[in-house]
Amino acid sequence: MRVDARGLTFEVRTGGPEGGEPVLLLHGFPQHGGEWDDVVPALHAAGLRTYALDQRGYSPGARPTAVEAYRIPELVADAAAVLDGLGVTSAHLVGHDWGAIVAWGLAAAHPERVRTLTAVSVPHPAAMGHALATDPQQKARSSYIALFRRPGKAEKVLLALRAATLRRMLGGVGDAARVARYADPMREPGTLTAALNWYRAMSGADMKAVGPVAVPTTFVWSDRDIAIGRTAAEACATHVVGDYRFVELSGVTHWIPDEAPGPLAEAILARVAG
Repeated sequence: MRVDARGLTFEVRTGGPEGGEPVLLLHGFPQHGGEWDDVVPALHAAGLRTYALDQRGYSPGARPTAVEAYRIPELVADAAAVLDGLGVTSAHLVGHDWGAIVAWGLAAAHPERVRTLTAVSVPHPAAMGHALATDPQQKARSSYIALFRRPGKAEKVLLALRAATLRRMLGGVGDAARVARYADPMREPGTLTAALNWYRAMSGADMKAVGPVAVPTTFVWSDRDIAIGRTAAEACATHVVGDYRFVELSGVTHWIPDEAPGPLAEAILARVAG
């Protein structure tokens, strides 16, 4: 379905019983709402209604050109406005990668809109800031961001040879067909640039502005995540003042919704039930 919000049109994948408790699912880079396809059947079976949003830059009708349009406050405002467009006062919130950053921001700024939070792979922004300031290994893990912030250069590197570098980056999601479902849309004109604008608009001030989270929260991290190390993951607890659970998945890479949908669904359902 399509939802009009803030002068933009967002694509939303819906499923589950009409009267079920709502769950808003926020994807990461360089994916789309389809990354939740293997997670949502368990949520539907538990009676939940899911809304998997293609976020700003990923929905063709929500693709402004200005880099500043992709700042974190804009992304958080989108999620709240989409809930409004769906007629949902409050929802269980699940976010992976960049979607987790948006989810942290929404839960911190508008706790009345968030029943529970399940953040996947990326911890609270303040935990990331702590790790970047204290852990040389996290600095090395995050070094790819410098390339992503370079207009033109990043697109050239990621899309060369039929997006070979982008496909290698996505290798953990599964077989070639699953890689293609994420990589191929990025080859369409303007799509990758819009997705990279999330990195280009990122600022320390916006990250620091995300306050403590008081809603019931679960953070799901995997020990083979190449982008997020243990220092950042374990620092997350410091920035949640509500009920908090840390779920560590062993032997799983960054692409948790694709690689470990069953354990992730269990963590989400345990949080919702709790």
